Amino acid sequence: MPLTRLSVTPSSFALRDAVSAALFGVGAQGLLEDGEALVTVLASDADAAQLDAFVGAVRAVDSAALVELRALPDVDWSEAWRAGIAAHDVGTLTIVPPWLAEGRDPARTIVIDPAMAFGTGEHETTRCVVRLMPDVIRAGDTVADLGAGSAVLAIAAAKLGASRVAAIELDGEAIPNAEHNVAANGVSDRVLVLEGDAAVLLPLVAPVRVVLANILSSVICALLPVIGAAVPAGGAAIFSGILGSERDDVLAALSAAGGWRVTREESEGEWWAVAVERMTADDGS
Repeated sequence: MPLTRLSVTPSSFALRDAVSAALFGVGAQGLLEDGEALVTVLASDADAAQLDAFVGAVRAVDSAALVELRALPDVDWSEAWRAGIAAHDVGTLTIVPPWLAEGRDPARTIVIDPAMAFGTGEHETTRCVVRLMPDVIRAGDTVADLGAGSAVLAIAAAKLGASRVAAIELDGEAIPNAEHNVAANGVSDRVLVLEGDAAVLLPLVAPVRVVLANILSSVICALLPVIGAAVPAGGAAIFSGILGSERDDVLAALSAAGGWRVTREESEGEWWAVAVERMTADDGS
């Protein structure tokens, strides 16, 4: 449905809360801050009385506010949303939405249905991990993907040869999307989606040769003891979701945890990822 944009710039910062309350009071479904302006969107078939009600509510609390109404173009937002999601060639794999999957090699294609779960290939942190994975994943590997989101990394591990992957996700609302993606990629025989806390579930699926964790750096650091206990000597992990500015802190945490050796680093934009190996006794650990 065509929409109308209502923008209100309060005459002073002190009146912003009052203007916000007035807009919500007459039916605004949400407000966006655009610089100093407060913006909401109305159905463009709102009649003059409805529009007057919004303007009148604003004027009642801030008579000097700048109020602007502008019709938005009639856009098919579902198609516009689709157009914003691209195929991503990442290392030896390609991550695509379902509508771009036709004609691609299933063995090297990860089909992710974009939903609320994190991990469509659109984010740099996901791509960093996928670029690191071919040098880490071996045929027959057991893998745990912590904070699996859409299960994109778990699926990638299976496509690269892993025989058993636990995709662990705390957010129950992400689980149906992850299970759908696993089935759509034909890897249900190798990838099991588990809902729960990684600190609790990882010891239950251990030992695993590889851990993948594209999550907050603070969570990674907190999980290092659990990850270290789950990965035997000669195993590996890939950590992402880490800002470049946090690199030194994460490396320090790895050093303090002991038994890890950095094998490769990857970065894109402001994000940094690292592949590490669990050292053996021969390495002096």
